[in-house]
Amino acid sequence: MARTTPNPWLLAAALGTFALGGCANYVTKQDFDSTVAQLRASDQKQQVQLDQQQAQINQLSGDMKTALSKYDAEITQLQGRIRVDTVSHFAFNSATLDARDKQLLGQFAKVIAAHHPDVLITVEGFADPAGTVAYNQVLGLRRARAVKDYLVEQGIPSSELRTVSYGKARDRQVKPGAWGARGEVNRRVSLVVDFAGRTADTAAPMTGSGQG
Repeated sequence: MARTTPNPWLLAAALGTFALGGCANYVTKQDFDSTVAQLRASDQKQQVQLDQQQAQINQLSGDMKTALSKYDAEITQLQGRIRVDTVSHFAFNSATLDARDKQLLGQFAKVIAAHHPDVLITVEGFADPAGTVAYNQVLGLRRARAVKDYLVEQGIPSSELRTVSYGKARDRQVKPGAWGARGEVNRRVSLVVDFAGRTADTAAPMTGSGQG
């Protein structure tokens, strides 16, 4: 019968475990094999957990694409998360959700509730480049909070939602430099579904003047 070659990382970890115990103690083959077995079992358990999480992400991503297929939303799988771009668009200098935005967000909330109610969702707010940096940071945050508030109304716990504003950051603009009627795509909110845990709502106080 062929013998399985131990994972070199497991062997290194086992040797390191014994080294930390001191060089004075004699290590028996039985102790060494036992440590390798324990490390291998831990490694396999972590891999199973990763596989289960990935399967969950795949399922949620597929259901999200089906539920939001008639809306202007692009869904992308990232490492350990799902990004939903172009969730909501806003009028110039406004943070008011329209009826179509609410329909999309309602569908989003239903999919989250049905498949994984215990996630962390980052609501990202953006503005077009008109106006000052400071004002657009605030405006982006107002838009993100408007979406968050509506998702809470739809049943997603506030503790599972956090808001962040990218304002008029050029590297996050869909059409760099576009504002007014042409810049609607820049006045938006996107969502990131993160499976990594919870953090507090991120909203630092910001002030300024301008519009976007």
